[in-house]
Amino acid sequence: MICDQDKLTDRGCTGAQDWIIEIVSPGNSSHDYVLKLNLYADAGVREYWIVDSHRERIFVYHLEQEHFEVETYTFQDCIPVGIYPDLKIDFPNLDL
Repeated sequence: MICDQDKLTDRGCTGAQDWIIEIVSPGNSSHDYVLKLNLYADAGVREYWIVDSHRERIFVYHLEQEHFEVETYTFQDCIPVGIYPDLKIDFPNLDL
């Protein structure tokens, strides 16, 4: 998701997205948990969610701080979106 409209051009987005949600790849989870997490943090992504359907967990990384903060949720939780104070994702109602 891109919050800053100035990042959008005729060719797409210039700069990092503000919020990324990934569904973890069962065969290569370290790619999402390590490589992408560090790449996104370095690029300026503000919030990164990893949805792990095998473990039924959602890992929410807040990347705006100097040190990453991570919160862990289940598919039974209503999860607040850190970069949008009034937005929550109600996982139980998603019928996963």
